[in-house]
Amino acid sequence: MEDSIQLEPLYQIKVNCPQCEEDFQTSRVRQSLKRVSRRDSDFCAYYQHENPDFYVVRVCPHCGFASTENSMAKLSSAHKQKYMSEIGRRVAKRDMGGHRSREQALETYKLALMCAQTIGDRERIIASFLHHIAWLYRYSGEAEQEQRFLRYCLESYIRVFEIESVGGSDARLMFLIGELHRRLGEFNNAVKWFSRVINDQRITDSAMIRASREQWVVLREQMLAKNQELPDEMKESK
Repeated sequence: MEDSIQLEPLYQIKVNCPQCEEDFQTSRVRQSLKRVSRRDSDFCAYYQHENPDFYVVRVCPHCGFASTENSMAKLSSAHKQKYMSEIGRRVAKRDMGGHRSREQALETYKLALMCAQTIGDRERIIASFLHHIAWLYRYSGEAEQEQRFLRYCLESYIRVFEIESVGGSDARLMFLIGELHRRLGEFNNAVKWFSRVINDQRITDSAMIRASREQWVVLREQMLAKNQELPDEMKESK
């Protein structure tokens, strides 16, 4: 146990940039040291040691392109030209492969967001970047910025649901949409999404059904505390 604690939390991996196709080094957190102390209801994690989310984005020091292992793996010539004309010629080229502060991690996610939007990456990737940016603001207690990016994230998740959801039964995505509505104070919309997860017979994800029931109770208490009229489906216990 003592040996594992003494390990350097970061290690280097070599990746190939999909934009300029040059190799570079970036850091990851050792699996044995990824220890979550708690997790918020929208899956924002707090770690005992180094936060692995700070190192998800890979920033190429040669061309400045930022992406993750889930981003578009191959870029067409049109994608590359679009990146260079809109971002690449003005972005500062820096080596972000070592230790990152929260502020540096935020910078990498914002750069990855711009890159993904520029090349037209999948909406789910864009939504993930927006959600992580909101979490990074949450870590530092910047509530206004957190709410701003949760709004963008919610809109993006709804687009993901409309585009990608097979048969309308993506329980985790539906739960997240409901939870973000709740966090943004849009209680009636939150009720609708939690209700769908709880009542849709096609959904068999017991963890998301349980989470929706738990947040349903939280939501009901919030609405009562604010003297808001409960919708019909909430007047009976779920």
